Amino acid sequence: MVSLDLIREISRSSASKIVLLVIDGLGGLPKPETGKTELETARTPNLDNLAAKGICGRCDPVAPGITPGSAPGHLALFGYDPVSCIIGRGVLEALGIDFELAPEDVAARGNFCTLDERGLVTDRRAGRISTEKNAELCRLLDGQLIDGVKVIVRPVKEHRLVVVFRGQGLAAEVTDSDPQQIGVAPNEVSALKRPANRTANITRRFIARAREILTRHHPANMLLLRGFSKKPELPTMAEVFKLKAAAIASYPVYRGLAKVVGMEILETGNTFEDELETLKQNYLSYDYFFIHIKETDAAAEDGDFDRKVALIEQIDSILASLIDLEPDVIVVTGDHSTPALLKGHSWHPVPVLLFSKWCRPDKVSQFSESACLSGGLGCFPATQLMPLAMANALKLNKFGA
Repeated sequence: MVSLDLIREISRSSASKIVLLVIDGLGGLPKPETGKTELETARTPNLDNLAAKGICGRCDPVAPGITPGSAPGHLALFGYDPVSCIIGRGVLEALGIDFELAPEDVAARGNFCTLDERGLVTDRRAGRISTEKNAELCRLLDGQLIDGVKVIVRPVKEHRLVVVFRGQGLAAEVTDSDPQQIGVAPNEVSALKRPANRTANITRRFIARAREILTRHHPANMLLLRGFSKKPELPTMAEVFKLKAAAIASYPVYRGLAKVVGMEILETGNTFEDELETLKQNYLSYDYFFIHIKETDAAAEDGDFDRKVALIEQIDSILASLIDLEPDVIVVTGDHSTPALLKGHSWHPVPVLLFSKWCRPDKVSQFSESACLSGGLGCFPATQLMPLAMANALKLNKFGA
């Protein structure tokens, strides 16, 4: 990939505007009955019109064959190497709810889950309990003191929570308790390195207490932890790209990701309509906007092909109000593929659409996986998307003599 140091050297500030629209889990797989993916099934006249005027292709969030998590998928879209810039999910969830992490804190992302009488996970999301129920359960778990370490538990959204271990001598190099599959027992947390032995021991004791406390709260009768991490230090988008960047996202983890790279977080509602209204209200104040839509990924993880199709159509129907703002560059893609047939993230390349006054249009006239196969961008690493957007916004100087 092009180094951030090179981009820092040749980037320049200008009045042109870039909008990155991330439709979470956008890519899919063909439904056997029709031979079409969710995106190919959906009626998307606005996206197709942008595709016909722009240039299309596919991107690999990390590398061919590698299934990305949400953090590396988004970091790559922001122009950061997702392999060297590791950010744990716990940190992202904490930052996403504006929790102030201390340097020694170790944060973990949590899911309330359902265990059966054998202790096996039957639902990793506890039926997607309400945020209100989540908050009630977090209050039961919060404030424990284990071997001098305070355990802080905060609700995030629906079944998601953050657990922060605050004390001296903690290390984040421990394994997850979340097996990320059903029909098995939660994993026992263990240290990956000797300095993390204390963290692992404290975490195991917290999990044991949590199981006792939650046992009568079916379907949320247990929790799963993953993404143990400390807050990293990355160069900001202002430093590297000379951008005044803003994030419009309703889910905390994506707000946390944006915050890590220095974006300003704009308060918004839960719908795409709310997000576009936020964009309109703040359009003159920033030159880069990251807009995130979560619901498509959630539908696909539930295996609901038709709901994902309907959501894509709903997004397309509202997209005209974004286009009417006439940003200099519009990029539409996903952070990863989430085929409803797989009910989870996958390694498949993600469709990409880039529209600008200065792009070289290809012959693609439909925004879909199959159409993007012949797009002018080809198949490329997602980290290259940011330099392409910058170039099309005339925000990069010439490199070399």
